[in-house]
Amino acid sequence: MKQFVAEIVSIGRMSHRNLVPLLGYCRRKGELLLVYDFMPNGSLDRYLYNKPEVTLNWKQRINVILGVASGLFYLHEEWEQVVIHRDVKASNVLLDGEFNGRLGDFGLARLYDHGTDPQTTHVVGTLGYLAPEHTRTGRATTATDVFAFGAFLLEVGCGRRPIEIQHETDETFLLVDWVFGLWNKGNILDAVDPNMGSVYDQKEVEMVLKLGLLCSHPDPRARPSMRQVLQYLRGDAKLPDLSPLDLSGSGMMLGVQDGFSELGMSYSSSVFRGFTGGSSIADSLLSGGR
Repeated sequence: MKQFVAEIVSIGRMSHRNLVPLLGYCRRKGELLLVYDFMPNGSLDRYLYNKPEVTLNWKQRINVILGVASGLFYLHEEWEQVVIHRDVKASNVLLDGEFNGRLGDFGLARLYDHGTDPQTTHVVGTLGYLAPEHTRTGRATTATDVFAFGAFLLEVGCGRRPIEIQHETDETFLLVDWVFGLWNKGNILDAVDPNMGSVYDQKEVEMVLKLGLLCSHPDPRARPSMRQVLQYLRGDAKLPDLSPLDLSGSGMMLGVQDGFSELGMSYSSSVFRGFTGGSSIADSLLSGGR
């Protein structure tokens, strides 16, 4: 309880235009409640699924994406402590009166000082957004938030959840595998949410989908930081000219000139598509739970 209160007090002092302001907390009969500013347009997921009455166009979606990226960068690098959100997803992104995206729900957040290592905790989060290393080690880091943000990028661009159960066949649909497969066939734009219409910047959408795949890389060292993600989204830096082979083949190396630290390591042909035993990358998403 002391740790909870201390962290809530700390989070309550954060101020950023793309974070939902935390007003306070209370405890009632063992139930802990967090109180936030009211966001009149509700959560983002209501505009993505279940045949919404209002569908967001691409301009609105990229604005939301930029807002969430800016908020995460603030949490990771700009505030006095490092804040790991641990539950980045569309349902935790709230929209204000002008449909600006604000990241909320800090109930699972963890804080630690800059320059120190985060402690091992229980695996928490939402199925489909959990980084493979987090499910193995229990350590939540900025890189595990980036992984979840990658799933979020695909979710917003495609209008589909990271994991869906196909009730007709009882099979599991894995969004990251599906998008990667379309990219491998040369038609990644077929993944775009059809409800969004046909008016959008194709190059920008393609960049966002590829960035989502890169952020979802199973190796945390290959993922960009939120600082780099923002540079790509704002057009301040160009996303490396990746091909599916770069992520699934051998020898992927991204240089410093592309905004990454030089990895200098070789990848086997199964790094992106699988970890062990021929399993797909998204199998890692299924290996952990809330």
